[in-house]
Amino acid sequence: MKPLDPRLLRRSRSARRFIAAGGALALVQSGAIVAFAWALATLVTGILDGRRMPEAVSLLVLLVAAASVRAAAAWAWDVVGTAGATRVKGELRRELLEALEADPEGLPGFPTARIATLLGPGLDALDAYFGQYLPQLVSTIVVTPVLVTMAWFADPLSGLVLVIVLPLIPVFMALIGMATQVVQRRQWESLATLSRGFLEVVGGLSTLLLFRRAERQTARIRAVTDDYRSHAMKVLRITFLSGFTLEFAASLSVALVAVSIGLRLVVGDMTLIAGLFVLVLAPEVFLPLRNVGAAFHASTEGVEASVDAFDLLDASEQEGRAPVCDDIGETDGTDEIADVGEGLRLRGIRVLRGDRVVLDGFDLEAHRGELVAVIGASGSGKSSLFSALLGFAVFEGEARLDGGRLGARTGEGASSRSQIAWSGQTTALLAGTIASNVRLGDEHADPALCTRACRLAGVDLDPELRLGPGGSGLSGGQAQRVATARAIHRLLARDAPLLLLDEPSSAQDAGRESELGSALLELAAEGRIVVVSTHRAALADDADRVIELEAARV
Repeated sequence: MKPLDPRLLRRSRSARRFIAAGGALALVQSGAIVAFAWALATLVTGILDGRRMPEAVSLLVLLVAAASVRAAAAWAWDVVGTAGATRVKGELRRELLEALEADPEGLPGFPTARIATLLGPGLDALDAYFGQYLPQLVSTIVVTPVLVTMAWFADPLSGLVLVIVLPLIPVFMALIGMATQVVQRRQWESLATLSRGFLEVVGGLSTLLLFRRAERQTARIRAVTDDYRSHAMKVLRITFLSGFTLEFAASLSVALVAVSIGLRLVVGDMTLIAGLFVLVLAPEVFLPLRNVGAAFHASTEGVEASVDAFDLLDASEQEGRAPVCDDIGETDGTDEIADVGEGLRLRGIRVLRGDRVVLDGFDLEAHRGELVAVIGASGSGKSSLFSALLGFAVFEGEARLDGGRLGARTGEGASSRSQIAWSGQTTALLAGTIASNVRLGDEHADPALCTRACRLAGVDLDPELRLGPGGSGLSGGQAQRVATARAIHRLLARDAPLLLLDEPSSAQDAGRESELGSALLELAAEGRIVVVSTHRAALADDADRVIELEAARV
């Protein structure tokens, strides 16, 4: 059993705060347990001796107070565990998304399905890890030594027995944990396989339906699902067996202490109050360890997910990615200061896809108020150029927008991606109304901007028309116009200086294309830079400048 991944403490401030708060709560619980045991032993001994005890009322009050404090500490554990899980999940998700964003080409060993499973149900499984496992682990580290120490002071022989038998429980837990880790890892891998297979089938469903091969994938999904079910049942089987083993070992250990105390009470070598005090403490000594073993199985999926998350973050760091933008064109500070100004400036852009160069030596200087059309044959690098400017592709060269570097992750002088509004070749619409798709990301903007964006993009449909999953219910041309309207809405809502449109008229007729060209000129005339890639001559004719790309020759 892996008690606690040190990377969790190193990376998560919330996890460190959670454990610190848990340690304080565990100390409170320890005090409450000791006070309860002492008050109960004293009260029972006094009643059996037949003495009148004026302090009986105070002892009863102490019993109730100790039980209440312990219950309150348990409730606080639940609150702290829920809040800690939420914060740690937020921190991990943010770090993972930043790592993925910083590596636009992806990380080896982390396909899309694995990442989607990790960011979704994987990190959600941390609720059990923080809500059940870590509280019991902290309690074991804090409460158990305190109770053993108090039992030792009350009766050294019982304390010695506890010290001898107590390590047996962690030994059993370690053996069980190793077996559980193997089957849980297989279950986690089978879940990732199931997710990957499902995504592949959904992604290729249209092709499968076209060739009437969709039903053949049913057997594949069924086999992967059965594999996941089989591994899940193995985990449950080990969970039940391990729970029985831990309970049996703990019961035997408490029985040894009880038998020893009983024999010495009969002989008269031990006082009744000390015996009762130790007997009340003995089960509490083993309780955190037993709970750790039980909670570990409920949190194993979260443990595996956290390991995957830390592996991804470590892989991102080990890759040692250089900044996406490498300003090789800057040779001295004088040139940089002299040339910085408003507008888009690209110099010596070289876009890489892995080890392959897809665009080499591209230069462009566009000022506010210009509409620039980038044309070229398929594969010449038009989409790759846009990906580089957005930070989705590795590139070399100098790229600046209003003086700030494009593609740079962070640092002084870096331009934010929020300064760019863009729409790609593939329309990515969501289930909901057309208006909600257009206003996506800027829902609180002035509703008049949505109306204007739809007008400029040529969306002549009811904004309240509801779309199905993936934007179903629209033709290809209509979906493309909605996607263009969303980019224009972002441009207007954020007052961004740059609009990038990748093939915005590929699914439009000549009339729609002419209207789009006029709309883009209107946007440019308001002091913005509009860059479009296109194969269509009509849209290029409307541009102030046309730049033709040639495929890079390597």
